[in-house]
Amino acid sequence: MILVLRALGVGDLATAVPALRALRAGHPDRELVLAAPGWLTPLVDLVGGVDRVLPVTGLDGPEWSGPGPEIAVNLHGRGPRSHELLRSAAPGRLFGFRCPPAGHPDGPEWDDAEHEVRRWCRLLDWYGLPADPADLALARPAPDRVPVGVTVLHPGTKVPAKRWSPARFAAVARHLTGLGHRVVVTGSATERGVAEQVARRAGLPPTAVLAGRTGLADLAALVAHARLVVSGDTGIAHLATGYGTPSVVLFGPVPPARWGPPPDRPRHRVLWAGSGDYRGWDGVGVHPTMAALPVERVLAEVDEAERAVRDDDAVAAQ
Repeated sequence: MILVLRALGVGDLATAVPALRALRAGHPDRELVLAAPGWLTPLVDLVGGVDRVLPVTGLDGPEWSGPGPEIAVNLHGRGPRSHELLRSAAPGRLFGFRCPPAGHPDGPEWDDAEHEVRRWCRLLDWYGLPADPADLALARPAPDRVPVGVTVLHPGTKVPAKRWSPARFAAVARHLTGLGHRVVVTGSATERGVAEQVARRAGLPPTAVLAGRTGLADLAALVAHARLVVSGDTGIAHLATGYGTPSVVLFGPVPPARWGPPPDRPRHRVLWAGSGDYRGWDGVGVHPTMAALPVERVLAEVDEAERAVRDDDAVAAQ
């Protein structure tokens, strides 16, 4: 049995897809168990290749029982806590980044500036399991309970510094509605107030607010069959990449070089105001890198994303 630790969120799981598939390909006859939050199970099912999810909350457990896994794989971090959690399962081998404090002198060195997808591919490459960082596609669920062909605006994120102004999201929504887009606003239940604010400012009907009304499976189906996604640097942006749905992702303060979509896919656009000198920022509210992104630039990138789709369609029709 292969035990893999990735006890994080939607975007974290999506960026680990190539590494998970490399493990599946390298060990086709072994049970592959993913230690991750239980609520991610619908998305794990869309990744494929994982036999079961072992529910965990962060690095608090689980208590392992039974024989130790043949291999434990740390796709969570550099250690020592994550390494030690996996060692508590008594694996035959541990695949992870080098961490002598955790008793793990093996493995490659960690690189803080490395893109998240390539980081885990490099780890598995080091252990002799080639991983393709472009292998990000997710299985496409049927749109049984969600609208098809809508433009999804996602104004929320767990990190306040990464949030773009609701007023600017509303301006984008108004403009796109005027162009014929059917705009919906998504988010978690705790982000419903922000989503309602965006919809109200944009003149959208209450039915356009889907925040708090879609579980993870429905959100994946919504994105898979959407016309466009506009969001900050958060999980839904990675779903758009996994489904090839045109997207515009607003980055700050973390640069897209670490979490952005592959740069060779023109239907996925990124906006980044640069690092700049923000030492005077007091840490309250929207980070200056996000505040520096005007509505006009977002709309220009929407045009570029949709142009890329038309170009792809034209090539396919030849």
